[in-house]
Amino acid sequence: MIKEFKEFIARGNVIDLAVGVIIGSAFTAIVKSLTDNLINPLIGIFLGRVDLSNLKVSIGDATFKYGSFLTAIINFFIVAIVVFILVKIINKVVKNEPEETEDEEEVDLSAQYLEEIRDLLKDQAKK
Repeated sequence: MIKEFKEFIARGNVIDLAVGVIIGSAFTAIVKSLTDNLINPLIGIFLGRVDLSNLKVSIGDATFKYGSFLTAIINFFIVAIVVFILVKIINKVVKNEPEETEDEEEVDLSAQYLEEIRDLLKDQAKK
């Protein structure tokens, strides 16, 4: 079981996922700082309040903190826009890679190996 776990952890996909999660959490902290320290005060200038996260409505004993919800929505849209832009850039870079021309045939190694095996079997049958 320990051997299987080591093989699982050693796979590239698991390590790539771990790196993605770490970078994602760091990116989330940056977006939260951007929203809290730059965007919310800018929106707050127009609303007359600098801190949107403190916006709330109280009905009886219940308090609805809709300002925190608005901040979360703004964070989501910033992350979504950045991810969209990154995907567009990556797709453009991948699409612009030089494609193989018709003159350059892709060599199918398995077919090549099978032909070699066939030729060896023919040579052995002749002997």
